[in-house]
Amino acid sequence: MRKGWPTGMRGRKRSASGGRTYRVRVGAVVAILSVLTMISGCADFSAQDREKDAGTFSANNESQQKKQAPPPTPAEPPIPPPPGPCVDPDPAVIATCLASTAGVMPGDDKGDATVVAERTTGKIITTKRYGPQRVLATVPVDASGDGGLIDFAFSPTYAQDRLIYALITTASDNRVVRIAPGDVPKPILTGIPKGTNGNMGAMYFRNPAELIVATGDAGDPSAAASPSSLAGKILSVTALGSGANPRPRTLASGLGSNVSLCPSTTSGSLYFADQTAAEDRVQVLESSGPKVLWTWPDRPQIAGCAVTSGAIFVSTTRTQHIEAINEPTRQKPAITPPVVVLEKRYGALGRMVALQNGILQFATVNKQYGKPVSTDDRVVKWLPPSSTEDRT
Repeated sequence: MRKGWPTGMRGRKRSASGGRTYRVRVGAVVAILSVLTMISGCADFSAQDREKDAGTFSANNESQQKKQAPPPTPAEPPIPPPPGPCVDPDPAVIATCLASTAGVMPGDDKGDATVVAERTTGKIITTKRYGPQRVLATVPVDASGDGGLIDFAFSPTYAQDRLIYALITTASDNRVVRIAPGDVPKPILTGIPKGTNGNMGAMYFRNPAELIVATGDAGDPSAAASPSSLAGKILSVTALGSGANPRPRTLASGLGSNVSLCPSTTSGSLYFADQTAAEDRVQVLESSGPKVLWTWPDRPQIAGCAVTSGAIFVSTTRTQHIEAINEPTRQKPAITPPVVVLEKRYGALGRMVALQNGILQFATVNKQYGKPVSTDDRVVKWLPPSSTEDRT
């Protein structure tokens, strides 16, 4: 959720009142105009009288006119899918044969294209159904455990500077780096604790000068609660240059593992999901700190979240669900119990993102947590059943 866009993809930014999430969405309106041309000339009543005496037109004349009419143009045959094992028969699948995935974001305004991080290879890939896949950047990572290329964010001025920011795992820590074309990654924020698990976090640009970074607890809940540690935190990073940068401001502490961020472009609220030893949960970041909205004591392993159409959606790895709760408002602050809107169709689910048209994109993580099929791992474009109303 975020930022500027690569060439060939529409810009995707967030905008909200009060300096919160910003996004620019450009709607296309197609107008169809019909023009009727009337041709007038001098009247010749004597000719009309002669034609009246001649009687009606004959069937032979009509047949001759039909013979002279051009034949209809045959319809173009549908383009067949390319051959090979990476073609998924499900038309909702827009990316296939990926390495284990992490962050995902839409590659255009309709959701037909996607940009996805391969956690284990360090590649940021853009593609659409039937491909081809194009690698936008590659960064060296330590992919042991659940580490690697965790998430990415395009610079708000990507069209000019071609910069990509990435949250990665190295041999010594988790860190945020800046990737420029033809250059080695430059560190922006270092020293985020690394563990055998609990490395998964998230990031997005809340405004052009502020990068929000969520970090996992690195398998150590006490570090997440400690003010001196960068583990298990939501951080506001405003020093985006390489080199020695000041410590970022902490917005929230005590986060668990597999932290995902899901800002709302309508309300400006920042929601986030994580996993703890006791429960999975969805929270909202308020001025006074995090507020729990809903918990899952059965621990379905929430791996992603997204907000659209008045609902907060979560994707799960263990139960292989997408579930939805209502986004609270001043008029309706109460949260209703979660509703399962997708169940065990694509296997273990990872990160997800929402478009303003109500469509969700989500990635599978079957190569790490599930039973992969020949086209895994995949990215799916999907419209929730509760989001079918017209939003044009």
